[in-house]
Amino acid sequence: MNRLPGFLRQHIAALRGLLVMTVLTGIIYPLAMFGIAQGAFHNQANGSLVSFHGRVVGSSLLCQEFVTAKGAPLPQYFQPRPSAATSGDPSDYGCDPGFSAASNLGPNNPDLVTAIRQRQKQISAFDHVPVSAIPPDAVTASGSGLDPFISPQYAYLQADRVASARSIPAATVRALITAHVQGRTLGFLGEPRVNVLALNIALDQHYPAHR
Repeated sequence: MNRLPGFLRQHIAALRGLLVMTVLTGIIYPLAMFGIAQGAFHNQANGSLVSFHGRVVGSSLLCQEFVTAKGAPLPQYFQPRPSAATSGDPSDYGCDPGFSAASNLGPNNPDLVTAIRQRQKQISAFDHVPVSAIPPDAVTASGSGLDPFISPQYAYLQADRVASARSIPAATVRALITAHVQGRTLGFLGEPRVNVLALNIALDQHYPAHR
């Protein structure tokens, strides 16, 4: 090999390096990470899927709409934050993971102001509460449009409506909300929150309602 021209030896050495790195980083490393993820973090690695009655009903990391076929919110279920994650199709009401996005509207944008006021009126009529009682997360979408959580304030605001739709005491629904409030991460990161999917599943487990 020493008799080969210098430029050819360099090319052969580069090819060997390419093959070695391809095997290490393109085959061995991905397989090792896949194995570790499946063994130690199986649920997270597979999308944090949530099952109910033996059927996958969603992910704990993604919001989903609880609406009728025409997009009207179902009164017997807690509702998520508004979502800008939509394809634009009239039958797509938000929380579409294929179109994760924010509205990109600034706080002074007239379209955003109009949307917020419209949402306030809708929630006020739907939950029979004054506009002043509606928290910000109830009328604004998250940056991803896929936030699975709502604030405890928004959850408690919906309690009377859900209780009435399921013919159960409001105090029972509020106690269920309290049991599902998650504290700040590590005690200081973020805000207390409630996972809407988990809360609605708990409702169906204990107080079934027709959807």
